[in-house]
Amino acid sequence: MDISDLTGPAARARRLAVPGHRRILGIAGPPGAGKSTLAARLVEALGGLAVLVPMDGFHLAGAELERLGRAGRKGAPDTFDAAGYTALLRRLRRPEPDTVVYAPAFDRVLEEPIAGAVPVPPDIPLVVTEGNYLLHDEGAWASVRGLLDEAWFLELEPALRVRRLVDRHVRFGKPRPRAERWVAESDEPNARLVERGRSRADLVVRARPET
Repeated sequence: MDISDLTGPAARARRLAVPGHRRILGIAGPPGAGKSTLAARLVEALGGLAVLVPMDGFHLAGAELERLGRAGRKGAPDTFDAAGYTALLRRLRRPEPDTVVYAPAFDRVLEEPIAGAVPVPPDIPLVVTEGNYLLHDEGAWASVRGLLDEAWFLELEPALRVRRLVDRHVRFGKPRPRAERWVAESDEPNARLVERGRSRADLVVRARPET
């Protein structure tokens, strides 16, 4: 499926958004593919039927990454609280009456997760979640796929995706040479790992530059 026109993806997502039933749509893909953009556009298109819960809210805090010696690999699977993310998905699958679930978000300016930033009311039928490792099959991540009613894999032409990543790092404060090194040494190894989960998706979505 191509998302140069959002009509098809939005219609498919809308079929999942049945009032009275909670479903979870997961959007996976490599860094820089446009997952957060697609997810946000879908939620907007569905009006009050969907809420976006990003996997990036489960980044470990910078201080904890430093303590663990993983700060230089931020974005790798073991730099997230994967067990916490799967626990949240389980809770979201079984909404309790009159109980709002609060999910974390990620602040790219601070480069830190923000607790309790995303309210998910119990009557919202569709939760859209997006992130690199929704289709990863190792460790705690292996449980995620079974908690998704549908999983999409978003892909973008690699050279464009790399340029986007470098520009994003620069926009949020990294000097361009450092941004280029980070993409080559961290983001791209992670992208190759993410690609291994492509076959576990229900749908492969191809993004275009404007996405």
